[in-house]
Amino acid sequence: MAAARTRFAPDRGLTSRMVATMFLIGLLYVVLVGGLLVVAKGAWPLVVLLAGGMFVAQFWFSDRIAAYSMGAREVTPEQAPELHGAVDRLCALADMPKPRVAVAESDVPNAFATGRNQRNSLVCATTGLLRRLEPDELEGVLAHELSHVAHRDVAVMTVASFLGVLAGTLTRVALWSGLARGGRNSNLGPLVLLVPLVSAVVYALSFLLTRLLSRYRELTADRAAAFLTGRPSALAAALTKISGQMARIPTRDLRQAEPFNAFYFAPALSARGGMGRLLSTHPTLEQRLDQLSRISAQLGRP
Repeated sequence: MAAARTRFAPDRGLTSRMVATMFLIGLLYVVLVGGLLVVAKGAWPLVVLLAGGMFVAQFWFSDRIAAYSMGAREVTPEQAPELHGAVDRLCALADMPKPRVAVAESDVPNAFATGRNQRNSLVCATTGLLRRLEPDELEGVLAHELSHVAHRDVAVMTVASFLGVLAGTLTRVALWSGLARGGRNSNLGPLVLLVPLVSAVVYALSFLLTRLLSRYRELTADRAAAFLTGRPSALAAALTKISGQMARIPTRDLRQAEPFNAFYFAPALSARGGMGRLLSTHPTLEQRLDQLSRISAQLGRP
């Protein structure tokens, strides 16, 4: 789980949180599959096959699925020279392999990164982001996304968030099997009723774990990007500009982007209130700007 060797500032707190999250997610995964096997005794080969097959497919194809879902289109240096130039400079500065570069046709100003490791990673910026940011602000955002690749937290988030999808699918399989046999065996009734409850608890716990990790990893990426570029003020300006521009985007477009908040540089819709912040994928704008302000003071730059 440790970050690959790059010049991005390492973060032991992030590494320990990723390890703890994956351990707890794995434990929940075992509990879920074990419980479903008890209920669906006759269909255990199908449960195991689905659990294993879906997990492998999600791990190996998660980057392509995410990129396709968010409308990413890979571009060449000739098609997007400024974007490629910024990524080239940052990768040379960070001493890391250059990822694939993509653009998403969307007026929502944002960016994201996907990939299991540095060799198959992809960094994408929306057309709305490219239109609105100055070159130094764009480099700050791209450095933030590249740090996610370097720290490997993108892969951890993808695997961790997958448990909710798996829980729902396997539960439907177990319920179908249990209900089919429940008519012949009245003793299965309580077990069949227990499956949705267990599934809901597993989903809720995995949801909270991924949210806690997501907020911390965003602060880590901001910090790593600020130290790498040496210009925390540029990243702060980008954050302020993007957050302000979000209010001008039609709510319908923001709703369409909201399911991918955990992967975006900035949330399409920001949660408000105590409970909303607890369930948010990102720290508040104030928290991010406050951290960048402290880094500016530490670097001795305005």
